[in-house]
Amino acid sequence: MPRNRFQDIMQHLRFDDRSTRSDRAKTDKFAAVSSVWGSFVTNCIMCYNPGLHITVDEQLFPSKTRCCFLQYIASKPDRFGIKFWVACDLKSKYICNVLTYLGKDPNRPSGERLSENVVMRLMELFLDKGRNVTTDNFFTSLSLAQKLLRRKTTILGTVNKIRREIPQSARYTNRNEFTTQVFSTTAATLTAYAAKRKKTVYILSSMHSVVQTDNTTKRKPNTVTLYNTTKCGVDVMDQMVREYTVRRGTRRWPVAVFYNMIDMAALNAHVLYQACNGTQERRVDFLVEFARELANSHMAGKKARKEQLLRTQPSTPSPAKRATCQVKHKCKNNHATVRCVHCYRYTCGKCRLQIP
Repeated sequence: MPRNRFQDIMQHLRFDDRSTRSDRAKTDKFAAVSSVWGSFVTNCIMCYNPGLHITVDEQLFPSKTRCCFLQYIASKPDRFGIKFWVACDLKSKYICNVLTYLGKDPNRPSGERLSENVVMRLMELFLDKGRNVTTDNFFTSLSLAQKLLRRKTTILGTVNKIRREIPQSARYTNRNEFTTQVFSTTAATLTAYAAKRKKTVYILSSMHSVVQTDNTTKRKPNTVTLYNTTKCGVDVMDQMVREYTVRRGTRRWPVAVFYNMIDMAALNAHVLYQACNGTQERRVDFLVEFARELANSHMAGKKARKEQLLRTQPSTPSPAKRATCQVKHKCKNNHATVRCVHCYRYTCGKCRLQIP
């Protein structure tokens, strides 16, 4: 499309009724884009059946737009952005469910941790199916493991050593290298593994009743090995959407959310395309063809309007005016006096082929 048309679309791009936004914003901070975003999340949930392992983690979409829920995370490469909680299928990297962090939620029950609330909301439609959830130390806790276990879902994740459920005897840091200590309850098993002499990793698992170590030099427990395999779902998804992204600089946070939604939708579309056709295709080739097919309707309409405009031209120029060749195959700007019977363009003598 022309540059001016693109700029005009971006200038007037809206995702809701602006006249009623102020009333809806009193109860919904995400009012400017909540309708479109809700439809997107619903389609993501309904179109795919995830596998056995689901990874839950956060995604920081880079943005410096002015909004009340912009986050600053010093450990992230971009530091500023809009934070999303993401549940992702481990094998295909399909985005199963997404929540936006909008600050303190007044609907969250008092006494319930934010981490537990996020995981239960993300996994609500995928519980009672015998799946496993992999989380990091922000989410993992014994109370969350008990809640998920009551819904026939297990959890596997690292635990912060300052958690109350960590026994005092397990907080001993000066362990021998590659040693393992196991603590178990009726709901979960805690593994304390010393990867280095003064660095202990705590893994909470409700899917392992017995912890075994391998026969290698490091003697890793099976809980640590499985966690290393299943922890990367959301991180890999984030790398994939950043590799081919539509993100551009903007000062409007609804447009920034829209960019992230397009990137996620393109990744999910690629996963669904491969699952339905049973074929493997490079994602860049899929995205190119996908963009071309989305533009076909616009290009076809543009071509039809151009042909209609050419048909309205008189068969010969008016006596007082001289038309310019509209084919320009063998000429530069020659004058034309006749029109082609097929494409309805004025053609000069060099570019014209007369058929008797």
